[in-house]
Formats: sequence, C-alpha cells, structure tokens
Amino acid sequence: MSEAAEVRSFWQELGLPGLVDVHTHFMPERALAKVWAYFDQVGPLTGRPWPITYREAEEQRVLRLREFGVRAFTSMLYPHKPGMAAWLNSWSADFAARTPDCLHTATCYPEPEAAGYVAKALADGARVFKCHVQVGDYDPTDPLLDAVWGQLAEAGVPVVTHCGSGPSPGKHTGPGPIAAVLARHPALRLVVAHLGLPEYREFLELAERHREVRLDTTMAFTAFSEELAPFPRDLLPRLAALGDRVLLGSDYPNIPYPYLAQLRALADLGLGEDWLRAVCHDNGARLFGLPAADTPGRRGAER
Repeated sequence: MSEAAEVRSFWQELGLPGLVDVHTHFMPERALAKVWAYFDQVGPLTGRPWPITYREAEEQRVLRLREFGVRAFTSMLYPHKPGMAAWLNSWSADFAARTPDCLHTATCYPEPEAAGYVAKALADGARVFKCHVQVGDYDPTDPLLDAVWGQLAEAGVPVVTHCGSGPSPGKHTGPGPIAAVLARHPALRLVVAHLGLPEYREFLELAERHREVRLDTTMAFTAFSEELAPFPRDLLPRLAALGDRVLLGSDYPNIPYPYLAQLRALADLGLGEDWLRAVCHDNGARLFGLPAADTPGRRGAER
C-alpha cells in the first residue's frame, strides 16, 4: 500500500472527511533552502541527524498533502531578522490565493513596522499567524510586539508560536515570556507548537489556565522526539481532558520520518477514537470555520 493510501485509510477508518494540519511549512524557495540547510547541520544541536523526508519541489509537496487527504494546511513561515516579515507575508498571500486549501498564513517580528503590516495581513484575509521565538531570537514581551498581540487577540486569529525550548533552548524560550504575553492579552488564541517540547508540563498548565490557549502535536510522541524529550505519561489524562484544544500539526515537509508516523504516534497513545477525531480534524475545522464536508458513517456517531 502506498503512503498516501495508508494515510487516507487512517482517517477514513475514523469516519473523518480528511485531516486538518495546522503546522506545515511553505515559504519562498530561497528561504526554504536556508531552512533545509539548517536542518542538514542540526545534528550538533540534537546529537543526531535530521534528514528532510519530503525534500521536493513546491508543486509536489502540495500535491502530496492533497493525496494524503489533508483538507486544510498552513504555510508556516517566519523571519529571523528585521525587514523580512512584510516580504514573507506578501509571498504567503500569493501562495494562499493560488492554493485554496492552504489557510492564509502571516508572520511578524519585533520592529517598528510590525503593527502596520500585521494590520494589512489581517485586512487581506490572514487566518493564522506564525511566530518563532527560538529562530527569531526575540522576546515575545518586546514592546514592539504589544500592539501586534493586541491586534491578533481582537481579531481572534490563531497564532502558532514556537515558544518551547526544543530542539535547543533560546534566550527567550520557555513558558515564562509567553505567559507574560497572555497575562496582558488573555484573549489571544495562542497555539503552542510541538506541545511546548520539552516543557510539556508547563505548557499544559498554561492551556489549563487560559481557555484560548491550544496545543499542536507537531512531532510530539514520535519515536524521533521521544528519544530527545519523552512526553511524561502521567500527563496523558490531562492531555485527554484538553481534547477540544489539541490540534494536529506535523512540521511537513521538514520531518525526519514519514507523515504517517505522526498519526500512528497519536493513535498509539490510547486516548480513544473520539479524541483522535477531534485532534486530527474536528478541532481545526471548528477553529478555522471550515465548511462541512460529507462524512461517511462516522463510527460512534450515535454514541
């Protein structure tokens, strides 16, 4: 069976109309080439190689997600220095216009222009933002971002944020800085990337304290991540209780294993089919207001 057939079989057996993946990467080719070059050299940071499984042309990467049956995905992109974000947002708006199943994604950086180009991105229809505290090496409490967080909170637009300290800690990673942002902007729809790896417990507590905080599963529970930062099994009941605020994320295409590995890792947690359905599709579909799709005989629908 092909990989695409196996992925489709996974969600079809759950009675879903497909998958919603909130953490996939598409960006300008020269920017993506630099990201891949980083991962090619990331071994010294993690102590192990990080091969890119889907090192393919953009058109093929989009086609593959469609073959997998991913109904909606994102173009997570992020600047590492000032002066990049507006350019990335322009590219991403064009990508979303020509890729209707991609949720229009935008980004930002602490700089004087940030509030202006974030307002433009929102006016242009951005549906999700990406912030990468680790790569950007900035403090999320920077006053230059305060208006941005306020804009996103008021608009109710989710912001997927890499604020955990994996795979290697940064000066501003960890739960403290982003918790300070939430104290000032409690309505912010923060999506903590990678379940906050490796600070799983602290970010789970953050989600328990803030109703609008969500967690994405990106790379969590896979054999690759479990060797680096195993998820404490005593936290599984609390993760199950947050089942309506956990979202499927994969990090496609920048993953060192097949896409199916993420799905199987979630299934192997033993949290039940209702939890899997919510995580793999329903929570994301509800968050982004996706139109209803025909759902063949969902098992357990009558329960």
